[in-house]
Amino acid sequence: MSIRVVLVDDHAIVRTGLKAVLADAPDIDVVGEASGGNEAVALVERSPADVVVMDLSMADGDGLTATRELTHKGDGPRVLVLTMHAEEAYLEAVLEAGASGYLGKSTADRDLVEAIHAVARGELYVQPTAARVLAQGARRRDEKATEQARYERLTDRERAVMRLIAEGYTAPEIGEQLAISPKTVDTYKQRINDKLGLTHRADYVKLALKLGLLQAPTA
Repeated sequence: MSIRVVLVDDHAIVRTGLKAVLADAPDIDVVGEASGGNEAVALVERSPADVVVMDLSMADGDGLTATRELTHKGDGPRVLVLTMHAEEAYLEAVLEAGASGYLGKSTADRDLVEAIHAVARGELYVQPTAARVLAQGARRRDEKATEQARYERLTDRERAVMRLIAEGYTAPEIGEQLAISPKTVDTYKQRINDKLGLTHRADYVKLALKLGLLQAPTA
């Protein structure tokens, strides 16, 4: 039985190239094409597919949103994301959205057929470098969970003082905002330092950013 495939990319020349790559695979049948995520979802609703080869960055509905819509249906197709973006940027988000594979366009001519076969069998298809990317992501989540647990040891007042220090306020300014004396602010700061092992304001900023208490500056 042939694997029914839909190709989704906003460049017609890319879709033409992908069809040429798949032309030599006798068990793969390209049953449709779409130039955006919205069109892909509508197309698959009309004409069921086994595998959707999905780009990420498209004007008419991004691939990540379309992947969620397609895979969150019980009888939906499997999605193989084929993109120019590095794994570090999107791999975790793509897998969380329900995709079954992630392949770079630079290796499509060599690996696309194998990737489609793998996801059609119900397997997860990623490049060997994906293990490193996923491990780094897991480590970041573990670190954040540890920092969050430490942060939750602070009292509400200590958390308020910590956030204001991270934002750059001085002890007198913090005291004015919280209606306490600068000396009391220093006392809270020492407690925070003891509980969290912080020393400099830069430590406060790094931790606050990691916990999502501050917004990272934009260029």
